[in-house]
Parts: sequence; structure tokens; C-alpha cells
Amino acid sequence: MWKVAMSEEVGKALQSVVERVNQAAARRPKTLPAVPPRLVAVSKTKPPEMVVEAYRQGQRNFGENYVNELVDKASDPVILESCPEIKWHFIGHLQKNNVNKLLGVPNLFLVETVDSAKLADRVNSSWQRIRGASTQRLKVMVQINTSGEQSKHGLPPEETVNTVKHIVSQCSALHFLGLMTIGRYGYDLNLGPNPDFQMLLSRRQEVCDSLKLPPEEIELSMGMSTDFEHAIEVGSTNVRVGSIIFGNREYPNSAANTPNPSPAPSPAPSPEKTSKQVSEEAAKKMKHLTVS
Repeated sequence: MWKVAMSEEVGKALQSVVERVNQAAARRPKTLPAVPPRLVAVSKTKPPEMVVEAYRQGQRNFGENYVNELVDKASDPVILESCPEIKWHFIGHLQKNNVNKLLGVPNLFLVETVDSAKLADRVNSSWQRIRGASTQRLKVMVQINTSGEQSKHGLPPEETVNTVKHIVSQCSALHFLGLMTIGRYGYDLNLGPNPDFQMLLSRRQEVCDSLKLPPEEIELSMGMSTDFEHAIEVGSTNVRVGSIIFGNREYPNSAANTPNPSPAPSPAPSPEKTSKQVSEEAAKKMKHLTVS
């Protein structure tokens, strides 16, 4: 009975989100690149069975925040057997000492959180070793701290162009795919378009101007459960949605899924955990917001 109920709930929730993604894309101004948005289902803390069920419903892109959890889930025999076309996105903070472990993940599709030239160099050299004779490049995004909050990871916005140039010119094993941001939680859209999203748009334009690239060749990963529709409307090509597909999460008091097993200051609230605090009224406002 549990599996039947889970199947129905995940299926209905996923279908609803896919419809909302498509509707938001249809509301985008024609001046924006016509890139179909990619939905990344964030399966953090959820069991492999829920990933398999979403996969059966047609979902292919999945995201995880912690290296250990991604390694375990991507290597799970049930997922390996049932989800041959799965595409894993790493969307959490990546420490240099976890790079080799991450790059060994089966079906790793995209690392969205490269936040320094040094980290890019480490990922590049590790991927060159791991891929062996293969010429396949690893897709990466550069994470930008658009809100300026100390609790957020990511490059200072003014370092965007130089970091992208470094990856394109010095990291031959990497394929620069675009820019990513988390942004400030709970922004009130009554105040106007989300300034963090606008910041990412402006940094993309700077990269385009500097590297002589068309905007459609630089993706934007922005938008989560409470603001993905607005993000798509203003230009996001990659949204990371978890709780409204899989349900709210429980966070066990365990060091297994924390970036640092050793005692450390309390981490910033999870984007998905914090999103629960945003009112339904605000979410409805986001759903009906249009861009002029």
C-alpha cells in the first residue's frame, strides 16, 4: 500500500510541477533565449524508491546536495538497474577533498557549484584522470553569490567573467555550461523582479560580451520550489525543485550527510527546508506574476 500511495503522490506532484514549468516558459518574453527549461528533481534525504518512481513518470534529471548521499544513491543497485538514463546534478557546496569521490559517481551529468578557479582546476585534473582515454568533457556551472550573504557559497559577482575565462581557456576537460545561483530566501515579488535573478542575468550578459557568445549558449540555473516559475519567466533554463515533488524532508541528527563530519558552526538553512516557511499566499503571487 505504501508503494502504491507513494507512486500516486509522486506522479501527481511531478505532473503538476512539469505543467507549471511549461506554463511559466510560455509566459517568457520573446526577447529571452527560447531554451526549454530543465527540471531538476532534488531528491535530498529521499529513498531510492522515490527516485525510481519519479524516473518511471518520465523524470530524468535529479539533484543532490551532499557528495556522500549522491555517491550512495547513484550507486544503489535499484537505481542502476531501473534508471539507465538518469542524469545526476551536484548542487551543493563542493570541497576539494571530495572532488575525486564526486567525479566517480555513475551517470554524473553536471556539477553546478564550481565557485573558484582553484576548484575548477582540481575538478579538471581529476576528470582527466578518471575519464582515461575518453574525450568526454564534464559539464560544469559557475556558482555566483548574487545576494552577498556570508551564509551562501559562490563567487563574488565581479569575479564571474575572469573565472569563466579561466575555465574555458585553462580547463580543457570541462565544458562550461552556464551560471548558477541560490539567491536570498523568501523574496517578496510584490517588490518587483527578484534582484538576485536579475544579477545573474546581467553577469551572463557580461560573459557573453567578453567571450563573444550568444546568450542561448550560457544556461542559467536559478529558481527552487517557491520561486521557480518567476525564475523561468525571467530567463532560468534550469530549476531545482524538491519538496513540492517528494514532500517535506526530515533531517536526521547525523554527520553522514553534512559537508564536514567534524564539529563546525551550524550550516545555513537548507534552501528546501527554508522554503517551507514561505507562505502559500506568496507562492500563489509568484505563480501568477508575469514579466513585462
